[in-house]
Amino acid sequence: MPMGTVPILLLDRSQNLSESNDVLYSFALDELLCRQTGQGGPAICHLWRHPRAFVMGVRDSRLPKALEAERDLHDLGYDTAVRHSGGAAVPLDLGVVNLSLILPIVVKKDNQDFHQDFEVMVHLIREALQHTGCTVDTGEIAGAYCPGAFDLSIDGRKFCGIAQRRQNKSFIIQAFINANGSGSERASLVRSFYDKAAADADPARYPLVQPESTASLQELTNLGSHSAALFIESIKKVIRQWQKAADPLVMEAAASRLEMPATEDVREMAHSLRQRYVK
Repeated sequence: MPMGTVPILLLDRSQNLSESNDVLYSFALDELLCRQTGQGGPAICHLWRHPRAFVMGVRDSRLPKALEAERDLHDLGYDTAVRHSGGAAVPLDLGVVNLSLILPIVVKKDNQDFHQDFEVMVHLIREALQHTGCTVDTGEIAGAYCPGAFDLSIDGRKFCGIAQRRQNKSFIIQAFINANGSGSERASLVRSFYDKAAADADPARYPLVQPESTASLQELTNLGSHSAALFIESIKKVIRQWQKAADPLVMEAAASRLEMPATEDVREMAHSLRQRYVK
């Protein structure tokens, strides 16, 4: 099992679309669950979606006209926020699947490079897409939004970005997966944000987005118009395989240690995260 001896629980909130209109609700839930994991709680795979949001990186929020660009997004009906994990701007809608792996930090004698933690997510997504027959490549895609060394692509077009948030004794690997819809339309939205937000800023301060760089699983694979639902089921299947490979008693003990945070506690954390980056 790729998770080694760490049992992982499955939390599927991909259909909980009315739980909160605040996109930071799910990030706040990750934050609280990660704290719990660091205090001896279980590892968790968290699946979620949001109907219409635009999540910025910290550097994006500091561009010269970021506030004006954010107001334009509000006029288009997007909830906006700055995320506390790494990465740059990402648009979310029901065709985008968000996937978080919340894991304990395991100290090893060889001082394992934290970038290797990303490989757990890469492995999970590759396993989930193996049945499509497509080769999933890793490496930054020029012109893609939210670029990074762990961009996932098929035939040279990015469909997934990965970021990480580390706490003292645990960490979160967060991925967004363009499953349904048009990847280029999402990239065009990000491009328009930077066109407004960056003004005359140094191009080194923001990604130079090219719409043709990005695609969805619907466009890249044989999953068709139900790519989001099928991808979610594939992820859950892989996690259940990992669970079956674990000792049943260990899995039972892990489940008993999970305490879902109260809604008010999550909302309070979401408020705290939002206030952290208010100009």
